Amino acid sequence: MSGSQPAVTLDQLPILAKGTVPLFKAGVLGAMSPVAMGKALKYIYQWEFLPAGILALGAARDPYHTAIIDDAGSITYSELHEQTNLLAKALYRTGVRERDRVGVLSRNHRGFIMALCAHGRLGTDIVLLNTGASAKQTRAVVKEQKLDLLFIDEEFIPLLPKGFDQCPVIVNWEENQTTAALAPEDDEDDAVEYASNVAEATASEDHATRNPDWPTLTEVLRTTPHEQKIPTRPRRGRTIILTSGTTGTPKGARRPEPRTYLPASSIMSRIPLKHHRGYYVAAPMFHTWGFAQIQLGLALRSTLILQRKFSPRGAVKLIEANRPYAIAIVPTMLRRLLTAVPEKFNPGTQVITACGEALPPTVIEETTEKFGKVLYNLYGSTEVSWASIARPEELAEHPTTAGKPPLATVLKIFGDDDKELPEGEIGRIFVGNDMLFEGYTRPGVDKETIQGLVATGDLGYYQDGLLYIAGRSDDMIVSGGENVYPQETEDVLYGLPEVEEVHVHGIADDDFGQSLCAYVVLKPGSDEDGFKDKAKAEVKEHLARHNVPRNYVFLDRLPRNAVGKVVPRELPEVNAGTGEVGEAKGSDA
Repeated sequence: MSGSQPAVTLDQLPILAKGTVPLFKAGVLGAMSPVAMGKALKYIYQWEFLPAGILALGAARDPYHTAIIDDAGSITYSELHEQTNLLAKALYRTGVRERDRVGVLSRNHRGFIMALCAHGRLGTDIVLLNTGASAKQTRAVVKEQKLDLLFIDEEFIPLLPKGFDQCPVIVNWEENQTTAALAPEDDEDDAVEYASNVAEATASEDHATRNPDWPTLTEVLRTTPHEQKIPTRPRRGRTIILTSGTTGTPKGARRPEPRTYLPASSIMSRIPLKHHRGYYVAAPMFHTWGFAQIQLGLALRSTLILQRKFSPRGAVKLIEANRPYAIAIVPTMLRRLLTAVPEKFNPGTQVITACGEALPPTVIEETTEKFGKVLYNLYGSTEVSWASIARPEELAEHPTTAGKPPLATVLKIFGDDDKELPEGEIGRIFVGNDMLFEGYTRPGVDKETIQGLVATGDLGYYQDGLLYIAGRSDDMIVSGGENVYPQETEDVLYGLPEVEEVHVHGIADDDFGQSLCAYVVLKPGSDEDGFKDKAKAEVKEHLARHNVPRNYVFLDRLPRNAVGKVVPRELPEVNAGTGEVGEAKGSDA
């Protein structure tokens, strides 16, 4: 590991000591046998606190505990560790070396986690591709990232160009692999949502088909000799996570691998997770939030419960069958899950963690009604990982709060003059923690930093010690000379019982410079004209007149990406003066 920075410096020792407290409470740290202790020390030396290392620690301490339940069945920590080692040997045998770049285009299943941990045992860099990206976006990212190897689920092969030969390919999941007992029930709406990007690519003549020379993950494992050697102590690689791509081709954000246990301690200091429990990860694992769940789940030696395709009814079946202690989800999935939860549903879930976009107050209320006071809302970004966490009691009193920064996290609000603002004033949010990104892979693009803190790209303020998000920095508009934050209006509209979904943003306006437009999905039976009058009155009652949308567009559903974020370029354009609704821009550029 020549040239690498030390994992721990002297000034970090006090906070590292404090960081052991959440780990002891969660059961991550505790007594172990001399044999397990010897293996644990060996694995920490080899792979540190990377996912590759914490998987090995789990295998040393609880070899027969179930590590994963997914659409292919179950697998123990010992089996997962051994198969991951075998995969690393297979890759090394075929010429994969340190600093090579490995891509993964997969849904939530064991193959994703095995590829991630094998990468850590070889010192490569790994690129997590977005399963919801269009063919154009996917091809642009694959070309830009210059992959040396690609793991791909069979269903996503059409997203590659015809005759794809940029790098070797391993088929991570075959379509006939699904176990019927764990597959979600058929849901036409879900099928359309999950297949839209693939269907669009397949309709084109310029799409790849399954190459018979591309081996499956199963074939790779079966044909690799167990005696093959791999590096004893590889370099600490990098994880490249793509931004959401809601405004164009996703950018790759270089993220460091964990140097210590502190990232897990930070999250557990505000969220009471427990070891050995079931952990249903519905959030897509290619996204920062889902990716964090892999590391937390392995550190806790949890049983990770995974489902390749999320559907509300399928999720309810899975929760009923496995009774997970914790659920990690994105707000859009949570909202849809709640619609399928039956009366007197009591799966024993103690923690639901949500992240990815603002939580509508109605979702908070309904989650509490159906699951109890178990909802934790994490605010963060691809670039800063986590920033703050709101606990159930805070959300009950202040539904729109983002909570407080957890252990070993600094969060400050800066004005346009780069000076820290007092409580109550809206400014730019900057964050410092142990997992800040190291820059984008695209030249000439970067995030602003102040005092070593990284910008999240959002505006916010503190009130009574709690953080509130006003919206994206580039979402704020000036209407009639007033600063207007669309998020505030969105929060009010979500409180109306007729609203299924809503997104508010600014549009050009000849009279006011800019004005707000609300894109609304109403619940069945709601009257559009009546809703407009009610919505205007509601917003006027709670906010200034500039926050009242001048235009309303009613849709069957909001266009969202794979992690639930609204994609503005796919919303129809609106003439603010006439109210005329046009076509969406729909550009991937």
